[in-house]
Amino acid sequence: MTTATRTIYRAAAGGVTLVAVGVQYYLVVSGSADAVRTSIRFFSFFTILTNIIAAIALLVPVIAPRSAVGEFLDRPAARTAIASYIIVVGTVYFLLLSDLSHRSGLGLFIEKSLHYVTPPLFVIDWLLFVDKRSLSWRATPRAMLYPLVYGIWTLAHGAASDWYPYPFVDVVDLGYPRALANMAGLFIVLALLDAVLIAIGRRIGPIAT
Repeated sequence: MTTATRTIYRAAAGGVTLVAVGVQYYLVVSGSADAVRTSIRFFSFFTILTNIIAAIALLVPVIAPRSAVGEFLDRPAARTAIASYIIVVGTVYFLLLSDLSHRSGLGLFIEKSLHYVTPPLFVIDWLLFVDKRSLSWRATPRAMLYPLVYGIWTLAHGAASDWYPYPFVDVVDLGYPRALANMAGLFIVLALLDAVLIAIGRRIGPIAT
């Protein structure tokens, strides 16, 4: 029963997440005169990349559980890391970005969904279905590889284009010292959050048994 429930939940949650990203991409690109540049910028947002990762982590273990990718994404450490990323997506949006949006209608609905709906869907999966008792704090440094690569890409792309996805990492407006300090702060928050989730996970294990 638990396996069937987990499969249904992951398929539904992953589908919702994937559809939300797809609709957002369509809305953004369909209104652009430069689809290539717009696409690059679209996939330069931590929110979009993390939602895609979450969707893949939900769907691949269902579709191809015996594949190398499916087995990797089903590991408690991998799912805990993704949970930390997606929690930051919702939290940063709520605290820093929600008042900056100029979207309305369907665009605003999808934007809210990517920050307030899909993150809880993944965290619920983590709480209910992941056996977290074997988690180790040694996994935290590996969990920081994705944010590190994202930060490097953001700085490199920004240096080439003078465009940055978020105001708190905008080197043009803030300068490198402040932008780097903000990025370092977020990196520390992610590492601490991953460690906190590991501590919680080791204590509670899976809830649905």
